[in-house]
Amino acid sequence: MADILIGTCGWTDPNLLKSDWYPPGTGTPEKRLRHYATRFPLVEADSPYYALPSPRTTTQWAERTPPGFRFDVKAFSLLTGHPTRPAALPPDLRTHPRNETLRTEVWTRYAEALTPLLRSGRLGTLLFQYPASLHPGPEAETFIRTARERAQGWPFAVEFRDPAWWHPAHAPRTTAFLKDLNATAVATDTPETRHPIPLTTGLTIVRFHGRSPHWRTGTKEDRFRHTYTERELEEWLPHIHTAATTATEIHLLFNNCCGDAAPRAAESMRDLLTRSGIPHQRTAPEKTPTGP
Repeated sequence: MADILIGTCGWTDPNLLKSDWYPPGTGTPEKRLRHYATRFPLVEADSPYYALPSPRTTTQWAERTPPGFRFDVKAFSLLTGHPTRPAALPPDLRTHPRNETLRTEVWTRYAEALTPLLRSGRLGTLLFQYPASLHPGPEAETFIRTARERAQGWPFAVEFRDPAWWHPAHAPRTTAFLKDLNATAVATDTPETRHPIPLTTGLTIVRFHGRSPHWRTGTKEDRFRHTYTERELEEWLPHIHTAATTATEIHLLFNNCCGDAAPRAAESMRDLLTRSGIPHQRTAPEKTPTGP
């Protein structure tokens, strides 16, 4: 059976900090991360999507978490074709043309920053979330393949925001493409997609974004505002059980990031797995570091 790790997408969201999920005495970044790691064995680091982290920051993440704790890390926006503000780039790169040469340099700095997580065994995977504007086709496949070639030897997961990639007419090609890249296909729970994705590597990832009616149109808070019910989470139990018989590791990540809705949903999923007799990791599993 696969190791099942549950966590949230981020641990420093302002709305989470305003809730009562963190207990008194955890008012610093170090104390919050140390506390989080006593509750869950996995977290998604979202901040690298908005700005390149530093090796010092990721070294601190590793030092503040126990052996075996996992960080799934989002790729910087420029690497996935999302709009990127010049101010988000390092000063010496802000006037550079937005081309593959720039993406290669950004990747080099991104990879350098994440090396402490890799070497400490705390990197789960890199998460390349591609925008809804990236539609299936040869041009998009070339763009993704180029990114994968840069990240050769790194764990690499792909989430498509355009549902067309998993339309029945295109799903076999998408599956074969990701298998050829040795890239993990990311399943999502949204108002549009609530179905399992074919296993393309030993890792299975499900990101629970919530089921807001404002998924495509609202502000960030509107799009991700959702409180999962037990019945909604139970829908996933058969899929998780099936995946656990073939995958080596499963990551269940909650991104309904309004207040403490994400950690509460993660705790509910953990309780459901326990009651259903599906083994999962309550604390960080110790494993040997892998990668380049």
